[in-house]
Amino acid sequence: MGIGEGGHGGQAPGAGQVAGVEEARDAGQALRPSSEGAARGPVFAISRVRPETWVRVAAVTAVLAFALFAVPVILSLYYVDAMTQVAIYSIVALGLGVLVGRVGLYSLGQAAVLALGAWTAARLLFATSLPFPVVLLAAGAITMVLGTVIGLPALRLSGLYLALITLMLAGAITVVLSTVNFPNGGHGFLGYNGNLIHIPPIRRPSLAGSDAAYYRYAVVVAALMFLLVLWHVRTRPGRAWAAIRQSEPAALAAGINTTRYKLWAWALASFVTGVAGGLLAGSAHFLYSIDFPIQNSITLLAVVLVAGAFSLWGAIVAGLLLQLLPALFQNWGVSSDWITILFGVGVLQVLTTAPRGLADQVPKDLRRLGRLLSGATRRAAPSRTGTT
Repeated sequence: MGIGEGGHGGQAPGAGQVAGVEEARDAGQALRPSSEGAARGPVFAISRVRPETWVRVAAVTAVLAFALFAVPVILSLYYVDAMTQVAIYSIVALGLGVLVGRVGLYSLGQAAVLALGAWTAARLLFATSLPFPVVLLAAGAITMVLGTVIGLPALRLSGLYLALITLMLAGAITVVLSTVNFPNGGHGFLGYNGNLIHIPPIRRPSLAGSDAAYYRYAVVVAALMFLLVLWHVRTRPGRAWAAIRQSEPAALAAGINTTRYKLWAWALASFVTGVAGGLLAGSAHFLYSIDFPIQNSITLLAVVLVAGAFSLWGAIVAGLLLQLLPALFQNWGVSSDWITILFGVGVLQVLTTAPRGLADQVPKDLRRLGRLLSGATRRAAPSRTGTT
């Protein structure tokens, strides 16, 4: 369903809900155990998995292996650091994609949720000696609670009104963070000391002290977050979200607890964004409130729409657009103002010709181009044979 589309026009109220449920059910059918397997035990119906699924698994495995082992070797430290940011912001885009693409909730506050996760992780890393994975989970859990509170207006609002209220809440969070500042190793609850001359850096995990090792650490954590979201999408929450996105009244009529599943989506999006904030704290070493301007929330939503909010691949494309593209422009000496222009053109293109984003449109265009080239080659072959 494209951006801004509603239900199914003149269908009965239950038809939109049925379509949404069937859409998510088809996506998760391959991972559901068969009735015979359920009787014998936890045996999954491997034979029912489509060949396309194995191709996708192989492609994902190849991409992950390339990212883990090849990228740190072939790229300079400048681009390794940029790819670390790509992994982190892919998680942020993943969380926003859950809200926008799966449930149809438009939020302009995810950048502020990222700042909350970074603040929480930095405070825990300075105040405790907890292992880094535990800090990431704690930052995700605390941010999940705070983000769910931010998402409470989603129970009554939608569309532009929800976007505006989340933007105002993000502005309030930004003001608070600029007032209390980020922790820098000081004492007290806030952990900030303005008199410190030598500010200690935020620590990283012991096994990922170097930039290349931390990049691999961020990629592994990002892969785990993607698996977490994929599990939700392929199971009951994903089917409920699809029904709510198609038609919330029809979902209510079908007995779906829309309040519960909306808050579930906000909690999941806030959790993964909080984990991304913890990774960002370890990557940056030093955090300041100016690193999280309010306009980042608007840019983030725009880029997620351009990349593809309805696809998990779209989150990776969004991370590349948000972090790798500015790094390339900076290295080439091109003004960063052009990036804003490109994003604006991209949003216009998505709204007019590619409602499912680049992650969906580019493969279609490539397949169409391949068919055209293949047809031209077949037509040219007989002509060459006739001339000889």
